[in-house]
Amino acid sequence: MTGKSWWLLCAVGATLCSAGIANAADTYPTRPLRMVVPFPPGAASDFFARTLGQKLAEMYSQQVVVDNRPGAGGVVGSVIVASAPADGYTLALIGTPHVVNSLLSGKGQYRAIEDFTAITQVTSLPNVVVVAPAVPAHTLKELIALAKAKPGQLNFGSAGVGSLSHMAGELFKSSAGIDAVHVPFKLLSDASSALMSGSVQYYIFPVAAATPLLEGGRLRALAVTTKKRLEGLPNVPTTAEAGLPNYTFEGWFGLAGPAKMPRNIVAKLNADVIKVLRQPDTKEKFLRQGAETVYGTPQEFEKLMKDEYARFEGVVRQSNLKIQ
Repeated sequence: MTGKSWWLLCAVGATLCSAGIANAADTYPTRPLRMVVPFPPGAASDFFARTLGQKLAEMYSQQVVVDNRPGAGGVVGSVIVASAPADGYTLALIGTPHVVNSLLSGKGQYRAIEDFTAITQVTSLPNVVVVAPAVPAHTLKELIALAKAKPGQLNFGSAGVGSLSHMAGELFKSSAGIDAVHVPFKLLSDASSALMSGSVQYYIFPVAAATPLLEGGRLRALAVTTKKRLEGLPNVPTTAEAGLPNYTFEGWFGLAGPAKMPRNIVAKLNADVIKVLRQPDTKEKFLRQGAETVYGTPQEFEKLMKDEYARFEGVVRQSNLKIQ
């Protein structure tokens, strides 16, 4: 074979390969999809994944299997997806812990950005700073003053190391310049009991989880961690209004796959998920969970993850946090 013939053969091969990828994207999906959720059934991420999965299954006429893979605060599920074939048939509904756990895990089990393909953000979850009724603080400023007067004596609760509520609490400590002790809980009911008994003084809850306790008067809201007031809590000031302008925190979830997924498949998934998120009934279901539908380009979602990685990297180092 001459050199010219060899180069011609390579060119034909590359053309056929490109055509094959394009055709695969045009017919995708041709079999069931697997959507890994790194948390147990009943978690917020599980609800969002099942809502999306049902809608995509209807759109594709293919089953979308939600596969709950809890463990190590979400590490187990992320590792499964990172090592899966990058063909678009294994996806993950990831959130803030996905980024945090890659920092907390000293073993380097996965890289939050490089080992994944961003598809789109799906939702954001506002949070609210709450205290037990017995805590002598009726404003955020008063809580901060109390913590500064009693360094290391106030406890704040969370859903576990690396969880949304844990990171919200650590960022609050850093922004307010206070020293408080982190107390992780496995069950929300245990955290609520600890708050009402007075063994934990404050907690930064997702709004959906806090609302029933606030309505019953069992807890008191001091501030929402968003840039603007929430429709569901119109009388609760933002952290900026309450005197802490350098602190905001919103949890998020988004759809991702293994690294190096075909761009055409990524583009199709992005467009189809956005169609689902724009549907009124999807928005309503998310709102009932205290979340807003949020979507954008793969590049915007990747930027969010990079920004969050940089934001939490300093907190993890400063607090010397590790997965338990």
